[in-house]
Amino acid sequence: MIDVTGVDAMAAAQRTVHHLPTEIPENRLSRLLFADTRLAWFWLLVRLYVGWGWLHAGWEKLHNPAWAGAKAGTALGGFVAGALKKTAGANPDVQGWYAAFLKAVVLHHLVIFSYTVSLGETLVGVALILGVVTGIAAFFGCFMNMNYLLAGTVSVNPIWFVLALFLILAWRVAGWYGADRWILTELGTPWDPGIVFNRTRHRIA
Repeated sequence: MIDVTGVDAMAAAQRTVHHLPTEIPENRLSRLLFADTRLAWFWLLVRLYVGWGWLHAGWEKLHNPAWAGAKAGTALGGFVAGALKKTAGANPDVQGWYAAFLKAVVLHHLVIFSYTVSLGETLVGVALILGVVTGIAAFFGCFMNMNYLLAGTVSVNPIWFVLALFLILAWRVAGWYGADRWILTELGTPWDPGIVFNRTRHRIA
């Protein structure tokens, strides 16, 4: 006689595992902070604060010949030189791998990076203030903050970095009082196409 008790128990356990939920429900606080339009006014204030900071920094660089003009690259060259001086010691402010990137790439293309930084800061500032694709704008702001921190510059970068991270998390409502209120409705997302893509789909069909 074959004992099937163990086999049945294993099969039952496997069925139980397969029926376990694969998605953890979002808690109320998270929904309130990052998906509820009632708190969109708060993210508007955060957007304006961070956006104005980026716009001011970028606008000054665009009007500074050492960043975007006849002497473009001069200021960035000085910034990189200062960063490379912070690579000494057991726990340097600038890590060796990032210093290698500055030497091998940035120093050889100072003018390109100088214009990129100036325009990038300005565009991120404008996008955040107007609420245009807020999550993407905040991501690029984070990316610039990260690079400044890796180059050993603290200043306001940790504050802006953290605030931009929260803007990314709140991308659904962060631009509600801004252009995203219409842009996200029109474009939607890859997993939930908006009006524009639905019209295109209907035309193709």
